Amino acid sequence: MRITAFFLLLAVTAPARPGGPEALVLITGDQHSAYERTARLVATVDRLKVENPGLPLAILLNGDTLEYGNIVARRSAGAVDFAMFQALAARAPTILNLGNHEPEFYDLEDTVRRVEATGVRVVSNIVNRATHHPFAPASALLPLGRETAVVVGLTTDRLSTYRVAVRPSLDLANPVVWARKNFSELLAGAPLHIVLSHAGVSADREMLPLVPDGTLFAGAHDHLRFVQPFGRTVYFHSGSWNEYVSLAWLCRDAAGAPRWVVEQVKIANDGPADPELAALIQETKTKHLTAEDTAVVGSVAQALTTAEAAKFAAGALREAAGVDAAFIGNTTFGGGLPAGAVTRAGFDSCVRFDGPVYTAEVNGARLQRLLAAANQGPDTPFAQRRGDFSFAAGPAAVDPAKTYRIATTDWGAKNTARYFGEPAMVWTEQPGLRLKAAVLARLAGTKTATGGR
Repeated sequence: MRITAFFLLLAVTAPARPGGPEALVLITGDQHSAYERTARLVATVDRLKVENPGLPLAILLNGDTLEYGNIVARRSAGAVDFAMFQALAARAPTILNLGNHEPEFYDLEDTVRRVEATGVRVVSNIVNRATHHPFAPASALLPLGRETAVVVGLTTDRLSTYRVAVRPSLDLANPVVWARKNFSELLAGAPLHIVLSHAGVSADREMLPLVPDGTLFAGAHDHLRFVQPFGRTVYFHSGSWNEYVSLAWLCRDAAGAPRWVVEQVKIANDGPADPELAALIQETKTKHLTAEDTAVVGSVAQALTTAEAAKFAAGALREAAGVDAAFIGNTTFGGGLPAGAVTRAGFDSCVRFDGPVYTAEVNGARLQRLLAAANQGPDTPFAQRRGDFSFAAGPAAVDPAKTYRIATTDWGAKNTARYFGEPAMVWTEQPGLRLKAAVLARLAGTKTATGGR
């Protein structure tokens, strides 16, 4: 697929206003119960409505709105998230594409029923294994001013990413196979075409040639953020943890054909917040956080973004394992870390998963390739993106002829081909060493190193 020039806005402050927009669609994904910015997301919608009076507005949520690892969300069964659904639906037509984290607190059938009770429509290609019927329609029509869009939703078929208790109820389709079978018919349902894919970049690469030119194609699942044009089609990911939202402006080209102009806007931690939702968040935290959750486990001198915190964690693992380089899968991490004291709940929101640590040996040439592919960001060339990547800490200079020791988590070791390529590495577990303990030790200013580099 040839990449052609396309007019793109990549603003990170207040949204620009392309000439003559006919509608505006706000898209986000991988929110994961990010309560630091949930009320600010709703306030962002209010601001957009004020700044663009009369402009048709819609909201698309591309999966993983809920997060079992957020202790407040877990103990309240996502009360804040369902209040967010209701608040968004009250402001604009809102559609949710199911991701792998939607059934965090209820089975998927009950989750869909509860979401739709808030006024949010649900789309999905997940089938109920017991009934052989979809949990929700795979597509929905969305009026956008004088045009109508068809919104098609699909998700990942990696069963291991869904909560264990709900896995037996799910019949998951390979997203690429499903797209080849269904895209043509579904996307013919309206003049404008929108795809919500929670399948990740690797699958999306194979699906992009299947959509009509001019499609708005939103990806998610990999916790990435970027905008990439392909002809008149715009493919993008909106990041995670409510840190950014994507704004897709429906415009017209010189010939009168519709085109999408996409910009990505940061939601500041200290920005305006919807007062009603902010009050509910505070009330829910007060009710469900214990003294153990609010105990201080360490500190950082200045606030760290998710990427900065992830690199901090990789450095901590490198030190604790006594290796030359350490690699941690990017979706291990959620929110960043605040400046100053870090509580247990805040730390767990940042480092989502724990597990044993594994080490392996690798030659320098391969280590160079692994480090070059790590620490991806919004500016990483699309050709280098495969979806999953690692945050890494390693030596500034690597001798291709030398042998190096590297460390990763149990997730990285179990999925070695996905993160480290072929031939598959041989990993050895390091007894007594776990990821969270290594990072906590560094946050607290202590050491857990098992050996020197």
